[in-house]
Amino acid sequence: MDTAIVLFTRDLRLHDNPALAAACAHARQVVPLFVVDPALNVPPNRARFLADSLAVLREELRERGGDLVIRKGDPVAETIRLATWTSAQTVFVAGDVSRYAARREQRLARECGRYRIALEVTPGHAVVPAGDLRPADGGGHYRIFTPYWRTWRTAAWRQPCQAPETVSVPAGIEPGDLPFPDRGSSAGLLPGGERAGRDRATAWLDGPLKAYGDERDLLASDETSRLSAYLRFGCVSPLALAQAALSRPGGEEFCRQLAWRDFFHQVTAAFPDIGTEDYRPSPHGPRNWAEDPDALDAWRAGRTGIPVVDAGMRQLTAEGFMHNRARMITASFLTRTLGIDWRHGYRHFRELLADGDVACNAGNWQWVAGTGNNPRPGRMLNPLRQAARFDHDGDYVRRYVPELASLAAPYIHTPWKLPTAHRKQLNYPDPLSA
Repeated sequence: MDTAIVLFTRDLRLHDNPALAAACAHARQVVPLFVVDPALNVPPNRARFLADSLAVLREELRERGGDLVIRKGDPVAETIRLATWTSAQTVFVAGDVSRYAARREQRLARECGRYRIALEVTPGHAVVPAGDLRPADGGGHYRIFTPYWRTWRTAAWRQPCQAPETVSVPAGIEPGDLPFPDRGSSAGLLPGGERAGRDRATAWLDGPLKAYGDERDLLASDETSRLSAYLRFGCVSPLALAQAALSRPGGEEFCRQLAWRDFFHQVTAAFPDIGTEDYRPSPHGPRNWAEDPDALDAWRAGRTGIPVVDAGMRQLTAEGFMHNRARMITASFLTRTLGIDWRHGYRHFRELLADGDVACNAGNWQWVAGTGNNPRPGRMLNPLRQAARFDHDGDYVRRYVPELASLAAPYIHTPWKLPTAHRKQLNYPDPLSA
C-alpha cells in the first residue's frame, strides 16, 4: 500500500510495537499519529508522564526520518481527517480493553468502513492479549488467577517486533505541538518515555531482579522494578520484558506479576464496568458501605494514625507511585477497617498514580475489597501485622512519615503506645477506627 496511519494510544515506543512494525512493513509512507483527547481530563501525574513520553517518541521517530503528528480533539474524527487528507488506505491501532478504548475502536471501525479505509487492530498492551486465553469450561474469561496463570505460563507468545530503521512520512503534514507537562505533578515522579523505560528495565533486570522473589514485599528495600508507569503507557513492551525476565534468575516470580496485569486486562475486557460496579455483587443486595468523609479525607492525606498506612498514602502523593504491598495495605484499611466504598479509593489512586491503568487499578481495588476476583472475598490485611512483617525496622515509615523518624521499633508502628507527653510532641494523630 502507499500510505498508512498508525494511531498511537498507550503504546508509546518504537521497539516491539506491532502496529508500527506492520505499517512500516506494508506501506511506503507511514503517518505516526497521537490525538490528545480533551474529554479524558488526564490527571497531572499522568499528563506529565504522557508529555515526556510523547516528546521522546517524537525525537526517536525524527531520528529515523519520520515524525510524530500531534492533534487535539476526538481521536476518531482526527484520525479519519488525516487519513482522508493523506489518502491513507489503512489505519493501524493496538487493541485495548477499557470501556473508553473499546468504544473508540468500535467508532473507528465504523468510520473507517464509511470511508473505505481498512482498520488493522494489533496486539501490544499485554504479554498475552485479553481474548487469547479461554477457560475450558466455556466461561468466557478466567475469573480466578491461579488457573489463568497456569495457562498463561504455557501459552505460545508472539515474537517481538524490531524497531523500524526508517519511517517515511508524507510531505506537507503539520506535525502539531506537543502537550506541555503539567506543573501540578508530584516532585518525585519518574521521567516518562521509552529511553528511560528501557534503561530502567535493563538496570533492574541485570541487578535487583535476582532477589525479587524474596524481597519484593519488603517496603523499605523497594526491590520492585518501578516499571508500572512505563508499562501503562507502553514505553516498555510487556512481552519483551517478560521474555528478558525469564532468561534471568528471579524472572519466574516477576512474570507472575506481569500475568496478574494480563489477568485483569482479560477481566476488564469481559466486564468493562470494573471501575464503577462490583464485579462480584453481594447476593444480599447492595453493600452497606460507611459514609465517613472525615475518615476518607484523613486516609487521602496520610493522617490515619496508622503509620504504615500513612507512609503509603504519602508516598503516593510525593511520587505518583506506591509500593505494591503498601497499595494492598492502604486499600484493605480503607475498605475493611473503615468500611468505606472501594470506589473512593480507586478514584483517589486514579488521580495520583502515574500508572493509573483502569484494569489493574480497579481490579486490585476490587480484589482487596472482596467484590472482585479474590477467591477468599472475606480476607483482610491487618496493617500492624503487615508492618511487622514487611517493615520490621520501620525504615519505610521513617522515609515518608518524618514526624515519626526518631522513634525506634516497635513504637514507630504503634506510636499511640508511647507515654502521653511524648506522643503529643510528635504532632501525629491518634489512630482512626471503624
